[in-house]
Amino acid sequence: MINFNGNIVAQDENILTQNRAFLYGDGVFETLKIVNNRILFLEDHYFRLMASMRVVRMEIPMNFTMEFFEEEVLKLVQENEISASARARITVFRNDGGLYLPKTNEVSYLIQATALENTSYTLNTAEYEVDLYKDFYVTKQLLSSIKTTNKMINVTGSIFAHENGLANCLLVNDTKNVVEGLQGNLFMLIGKKLITPPISEGCLNGIMRKQILALAKKLEGIEVLEEIISPFDLQKADELFLTNVITGIQPITKYRKKEFTSDLAHLLVQKLNESISEN
Repeated sequence: MINFNGNIVAQDENILTQNRAFLYGDGVFETLKIVNNRILFLEDHYFRLMASMRVVRMEIPMNFTMEFFEEEVLKLVQENEISASARARITVFRNDGGLYLPKTNEVSYLIQATALENTSYTLNTAEYEVDLYKDFYVTKQLLSSIKTTNKMINVTGSIFAHENGLANCLLVNDTKNVVEGLQGNLFMLIGKKLITPPISEGCLNGIMRKQILALAKKLEGIEVLEEIISPFDLQKADELFLTNVITGIQPITKYRKKEFTSDLAHLLVQKLNESISEN
């Protein structure tokens, strides 16, 4: 028996009592965007998920092929009748048993899906103010670059942003450099240089980050760099924007007293939609 919210119930009535993702954050996940019954950037998501499982020493089942996950995700969105535009999350977690040391490295998975409004990426030009979140730091290590179910920095940072009337916060690493936003990778335009922190700084190895880097490198007159960004650099920027698979590109309009344009963000959203329609 267990005590769940003051009620004494049988342990087997609560599926979380042994779930390692719940107990220890022993899980990894991918967030996908589906448009017209097609998973965008499927190959990139699949290989990042497999790499994440290897990093945390999960056993990868033989049936975990890219085609298997594609079929399982699309089966769910079709059942929910949201295949025109949807957000799906695949969570893979180590099976029950053990304390810090698991009894097995075998895994289970859970797929969730909800509807989205737009089929194409659109640019939100409403006011979007950010500041630094410095209560906790991102560590410069391999675990920081993958999506695990331990996202306490992002959770507490989101609460901080909400309490302070901010749209988002920028995270810093243990050497006080700016790493990323709470919900996406950071890009900074200074003059003709488009800069994003390298993965070695502790930022997420983002799927949309990869797409934007590739698109920006095709633009004339723009030099694309993966370099360290300090808090002082933010004040010198012409544009700042965040990227993730669900939103696409989110321009930052204000950081402290500095306000920013969004011309390059507009162009990149256009190029992003064109690249999706061509594939």
